[in-house]
Amino acid sequence: MPSAPPASPSKFDPTQRWADSTHGRRLTSLEREEVARHLPELFGRHFLQIGAWGGEGDWLSGSEMLHRAVLAVGKQPGAQARVDAQHLPLASKSVDAVLLPHTLELVRSPHRLLRETSRVLSDRGRLLLVGFSPWGSLAWRRRVGLAPRALPGSSRYYSAGRVCDWLSLLDFEVLEVRRFGVGFPWLPARSDGNPFTPASLFQVFSEAYLVAAKKRVTPLTLVGQRSRAQVKPLIGLPGVAAHRDGSQ
Repeated sequence: MPSAPPASPSKFDPTQRWADSTHGRRLTSLEREEVARHLPELFGRHFLQIGAWGGEGDWLSGSEMLHRAVLAVGKQPGAQARVDAQHLPLASKSVDAVLLPHTLELVRSPHRLLRETSRVLSDRGRLLLVGFSPWGSLAWRRRVGLAPRALPGSSRYYSAGRVCDWLSLLDFEVLEVRRFGVGFPWLPARSDGNPFTPASLFQVFSEAYLVAAKKRVTPLTLVGQRSRAQVKPLIGLPGVAAHRDGSQ
């Protein structure tokens, strides 16, 4: 696996500057708590984190998996190696779980990254993905020009619904979509599909979300067995036997 010297945070990096802000630290802390909820559910040997968001490094410390690795997709501190997220240098089906903490926002082709993630995940492998909502309060503040640096200097932000559509096309089963934030609308974290409440109307404006998904396994059907099961006997049918008996 290609390696790179550790990157050091820069005060001129807008992403790092935002992550170091009071709001950024509070939101990142909440995101790590949401990820930690799922760690006890993950089993296997190899857990991969692609992206070292905000220089936070390892988000996987609560996992009991034997091998854990953090790969950076750019000049991110806190990673063990730097890779091209569009061409992961890993064998197919070699990883049991993958975490993408705001990694889609930092790559040129998010769908290509998801395809690579699907490729390296083992059968029934698990994916945890954290993203910024394009409808959250931070995005709206930036959109109307009230706070041009309200969000990190990334290219685009993708809704949870759009991400789930991409995952469905890649044969993932979405297990949970959970929305949360530390700003407006000041609501506690909530999973999609929970019983409706008036407050849930505003949940879409939460700043961030977590998607938990599992790779589907399509069962194989032996063509020969299915063909033999569909062939109906032409000789010895009960109706034919009865006709012959009646004719004698």
